[in-house]
Amino acid sequence: MQKADCYHLGYIAKLHGFKGEVSFFLDVTDPSEYTSLNKVFIDINGYLTPFFIKSFQLKPRGFAAVKFEGVDSENDALPLLRKNLYLPLTELPELTGTQFYDHEVVGFDVVDDSFGKVGTLIQIIDLPVNPLIQVDANGKEVLIPFVKGLVQEVNRQDKILRVKAPEGLISIYLD
Repeated sequence: MQKADCYHLGYIAKLHGFKGEVSFFLDVTDPSEYTSLNKVFIDINGYLTPFFIKSFQLKPRGFAAVKFEGVDSENDALPLLRKNLYLPLTELPELTGTQFYDHEVVGFDVVDDSFGKVGTLIQIIDLPVNPLIQVDANGKEVLIPFVKGLVQEVNRQDKILRVKAPEGLISIYLD
């Protein structure tokens, strides 16, 4: 399994008890969608290694208490702390309409209803209070607040993300 074929699910935050359980932080929109996981891939020294889940208990604020098969003590679990968790892209449900996964729109052309073509989407900067869409406009960085109602259309076929940015925002960056 290669990272390019996977998406980042979260990371192992800390130990949970003394019998090898760990606490996942699930960096996803809806952690409850992952309660039936039977395995995850953990990045260990640059290699994605499968770990099979024996038990999974969802906790508040995106955390979950997880017990892996074959990890039966605190010493077994310690090397897993702070390691990133991945799942294959094939396990993501297909989204439609204006919904999209952050990784899915990287490289899309960003077109604003008023301004026209802005540039190429570099990444979604997922800040808790103010997520941003980072766009490369011919070498200039444009940051668009990712607020409700911003995305007007996701054209997956032509790789275009049509947005309605606040009036005058894009001109501030490009004038």
